[in-house]
Amino acid sequence: MSQSLDRALTVLTALAEGPRTLDQLAESAGVHKTTVLRLLRTLEAHRFVQRADARHYRLGATLFDLASRALDQRDVRRQAEPALRALNDATGHTVHLASYESGEVVYIDKYESKHPVRMYSRIGKRAALHCTAVAKVLVAAFDEPRRREIAESITYTPMTENTITNAADYLAELRTVAERGYAIDDSEHEDFIHCVAAPIRDQAGAVLAAVSVSVPKILLDRPGLLALVPDLLAAADTASRACGWNPVGKD
Repeated sequence: MSQSLDRALTVLTALAEGPRTLDQLAESAGVHKTTVLRLLRTLEAHRFVQRADARHYRLGATLFDLASRALDQRDVRRQAEPALRALNDATGHTVHLASYESGEVVYIDKYESKHPVRMYSRIGKRAALHCTAVAKVLVAAFDEPRRREIAESITYTPMTENTITNAADYLAELRTVAERGYAIDDSEHEDFIHCVAAPIRDQAGAVLAAVSVSVPKILLDRPGLLALVPDLLAAADTASRACGWNPVGKD
């Protein structure tokens, strides 16, 4: 790997957390300030970074443009949009779209809750594999050997008292998800949020992405959350058909 590229990416990752001074960026990259300053000048010239004020740097417009283009190139995001927007309108709750990429689950779209009480999340955020509904759906789509490989690679950080904390329980949960056709995050990631998710399929039936509905427990109890499953599955089915899925015997 190019050392300069590696340092530049480290600088950009640090700036993703918020504006930083030259000293802070040099500490993050583990190099002298003059080295970081040279990198920043190049990144500024291409608008990857910009000055927030006299001392601080922040991410620049080019990164937002590239992120927007990258998202627009995802066919599943465009094709699923009408179904997911309709689900958001019908339920009034937060709807996420997530995909599995290089060993990680990433949120690639979001439709905000219509209610005053909302959850924090953002497009581009990674979802924990062991305690989020979208991740369970996406990992459950793999065959058993791949599931086991993933399960054995996870660090089972307990996020709440409901979090799955070992590979055996995780694999059992994945089998349940595959059989049932949807996943539940039973306040496993955050105490005050629970969630249901379902798969979106392509024309071959492979799982492209997962759609979820996330609800603060103050708005809906567990039976209320599960009452959203028919709407969720209907939206996932509509989105799948938009992506080319046509299950035999249903038409």
